[in-house]
Amino acid sequence: MDRIPILKMGDLLLVTIQVDMHDRLAMTLQDDLTARIVKDRATGVLIDISALDIVDSFIGRMISNTAAMARVLDAKTVVVGMQPAVAITLVELGLKLEGVRTALNVERGVQLLRQAE
Repeated sequence: MDRIPILKMGDLLLVTIQVDMHDRLAMTLQDDLTARIVKDRATGVLIDISALDIVDSFIGRMISNTAAMARVLDAKTVVVGMQPAVAITLVELGLKLEGVRTALNVERGVQLLRQAE
């Protein structure tokens, strides 16, 4: 089964989505990420979607749900690298990424998480 790597950066976790997401992969990512938040005592999660040209309603919900799970585990989430077309699509679909901050890149995302501490 495919897995999306989760990298540890101090007390933060970095998830870089570079493949087309499908239901099973999304569920595996959520399971892996929540387990890593607890194991590593992470205070923040960066989800890098810069490689995604298209985000559908499923991916939008997956990101929102993952952020909600992280929040319950006391970790904040920042989505980084969103392409303009992706932002337009999310707005057109009416998807709200509740509890999710966004940043243009990983560096700025780390700054946002550090400011929230």
